[in-house]
Amino acid sequence: MRARDAILKRLRERTDGPLSAPESDFAVVTHRGWSAEERLERFERLIASVHGEVIHAPRESWAETLAKVLADKGVRRLALGKQHPMAAEARHALADAEVELIDVDRDIESWQREQFERVDAGLTSTRGAIAETGSLWLWPTPDEPRLISLVPPIHIAVLDADTLEDTFFDVVEAHGWADGMPTNALLISGPSKTADIEQTLAYGVHGPRALVVLVRHAAAAAEDA
Repeated sequence: MRARDAILKRLRERTDGPLSAPESDFAVVTHRGWSAEERLERFERLIASVHGEVIHAPRESWAETLAKVLADKGVRRLALGKQHPMAAEARHALADAEVELIDVDRDIESWQREQFERVDAGLTSTRGAIAETGSLWLWPTPDEPRLISLVPPIHIAVLDADTLEDTFFDVVEAHGWADGMPTNALLISGPSKTADIEQTLAYGVHGPRALVVLVRHAAAAAEDA
């Protein structure tokens, strides 16, 4: 019997019964009690403090705002998915725009050079955001692979205002990660940045140099934003 198997056998045959997880107090990582307005204000303030840009738009016309963002930033080639409702809506709205829409549901080896050298921006949906840290959270899929948020010089993330939650713990609990943790969740708290020994920050060294968060609001909320 291998040592590993012997140890596991002894654990299973404990005379005082099976091991149980200790009781834990999670109060310090949850129950912030912020209102929806407070969550959004905190998220925007924190992500803006690290050079993230937040743009608000009504849910009904957000794609028009997206088109303006692309024009303002000189984006001519935009990488995005096809199946997600957000991507489908963006494709429809940009059909007549002077922007080339780049399909991303391809094997990376077939378009690696194109992605690194010719794509101006990547567009992704988000699953939500975290007010406490000013972070987006994404769950990449074959339709929206991880690289389109990491490789292009500009990452445009579409966030629904009502998906903001107080803390990371609240995200884990609300979305049942204990029963089905995502294999590749991304937490994004601003554009790529690094610092040298003198603590001088440089942006865009290891990923996007710019992050634009397009926050979609219901009609009434958009009027107040």
